[in-house]
Amino acid sequence: MKKVSVKERLLETADRLFYQEGIRAVGIERVLAEADAAKASLYQHFGSKDALIAACVARRVEQSREIMLDAVKDAAPADRIVRLFEWLVTWVESMDFRGCAHQHTLTELADSNHPAVKVVLEQRKWIIYQLTEWLRDARVSDPEKLAGPFLVLVDGAMSAAEQDGPVRAREAAWAAEQLLRLHQTP
Repeated sequence: MKKVSVKERLLETADRLFYQEGIRAVGIERVLAEADAAKASLYQHFGSKDALIAACVARRVEQSREIMLDAVKDAAPADRIVRLFEWLVTWVESMDFRGCAHQHTLTELADSNHPAVKVVLEQRKWIIYQLTEWLRDARVSDPEKLAGPFLVLVDGAMSAAEQDGPVRAREAAWAAEQLLRLHQTP
């Protein structure tokens, strides 16, 4: 069995705790204790709690990109947006869903210069880019203009699912499909 490095234990533990309980609610001492790591290890690998937060967010960004791309890879170009929303519904129906970690990060960290906030904002640009490309592939009339409303549906599906359960994600998926079909050119 492969031994997990201290750096990886810190990332895994912090990521889990930050997602389950919140970035500001979890103190660094708790992360260190659950990761079985010394404070010196935190500073050696990350330098600060803020850098650890940013590393966790960057890791989630990388994972979410892989998951999103994997969710649509086998779909016909015209169906990638629909497939994205199908994946979203499946995700919010899962037992470990606790909302979007990226939305939580922006809510919890008010400092727009925080390194984790910068990572999340770059992710949002990437998502807009992907939505635009998928809408272009689906042959909609104005993909650049429609990418924003589709992002609002993604955001709304995740936020509402935290409060109301998966029904809102299913409604967002339905609305996305209707919007897509309305704007597709023959």
